[in-house]
Amino acid sequence: MVATTELPRVEPRGEAQVEPAGRRIRGTTPAAPAAAPVTARPRLALLDGLRLLAALAVVLFHWTAWHHGHWGRHGDPAAGAWPWLSQFSSVGALGVQLFFIISGFVILLSSYGKSPARFIGSRVGRLYPAYWVAVLATATLIFVIWPEMGSQRSPSDIPANLTMFQGGLGVGHLDGVYWTLWVEMKFYLWILAFTLIGMTVRRVQAFVLAWPLLGNGLYFGLGTAGLPVSWVEHVFFPQYSALFAGGMALFLLFKFGHTPLRWSALLLNVAIGSLWSARVQQPETAKLTGYDYPFWGFVVIAAVLFALVAVTVLTPLARLKVPGMTLAGQLTYPVYLLHQLWGWWLIMLLSPHLPRQAVLAVALAAVLGAAWLLHRWVERPLGPGLQRAVTAGVGRWPVLGDRRL
Repeated sequence: MVATTELPRVEPRGEAQVEPAGRRIRGTTPAAPAAAPVTARPRLALLDGLRLLAALAVVLFHWTAWHHGHWGRHGDPAAGAWPWLSQFSSVGALGVQLFFIISGFVILLSSYGKSPARFIGSRVGRLYPAYWVAVLATATLIFVIWPEMGSQRSPSDIPANLTMFQGGLGVGHLDGVYWTLWVEMKFYLWILAFTLIGMTVRRVQAFVLAWPLLGNGLYFGLGTAGLPVSWVEHVFFPQYSALFAGGMALFLLFKFGHTPLRWSALLLNVAIGSLWSARVQQPETAKLTGYDYPFWGFVVIAAVLFALVAVTVLTPLARLKVPGMTLAGQLTYPVYLLHQLWGWWLIMLLSPHLPRQAVLAVALAAVLGAAWLLHRWVERPLGPGLQRAVTAGVGRWPVLGDRRL
């Protein structure tokens, strides 16, 4: 989140759907799919399940490995309360990297063939209703119910957080997990640019090769020369770009077929994304959990995450129907939004009175139940109407409403 997947949603957030692959298109603008009849499309069931597993990995990382000190009567650290489980959950933060890979695949899948207005409407309708409620709920928790947790924040941070752009406005996140949503949002801006200029297979192929290479070249080149790189991090976010680009390469393979160039683009992004994941997560894991695992261990785990998504979308498993996976995909985003601070609060309240296994089970059940309520009573009734309203409003702007991919 960390984020992103948004998890994806992830979409990586409950909208992973299969579009049957048609004939290969070699660089021309595809026919506008709006002219095709609307047919029901089967979901990528296992991708939905993979998203929820990524979210639960992040949940266990935050609850049972992170040094938050809310376990037990004396504020025992998580790794001390869970000496065996924390050895594994300490690498659960890599669930965020898995979100980003899935997001690269599914956001491109869901945006291909949409006008800019439809893309903006779909993102706003999908992301914001649950997010607004989560932000207000978190504000209530840290400023009213548990004020010591909100000591580093101010109620004046709430309006910026409601925009989801607080990361770009220099305002702190009310809940630390929101940082992944800002990364996702920057990725959406790149996709929006594609919808404006026209999205073709050749352009996407060029982008998934050029984006990580250019971003990393600028980052390390300018850094070596002692020049500022903050703008590179904001625009190209090289720490995570290869994860999204790798997901986009998987989309090209999924929808338009296998070519050496597309596989080369995927492998390049697997290499860059895995190395960056290790560069980011290895020191953070040591700092936040106390477990100092080898650098190359993180590289291998990140590469396995790419492989999991590839197997899920490029093999016959993509057509596998698994009961409950649709619900799993729908709950992923709300679980991610709610789990960290509310989970810590429940752990703090219950751990002095119940066995830690019971506390973990109750906290997980509470977060899953709250996520279902958020999906059922906020996302489902409000999301579609907001999507239509935003699409119609933005569609009145000629540059955004009339262009097609």
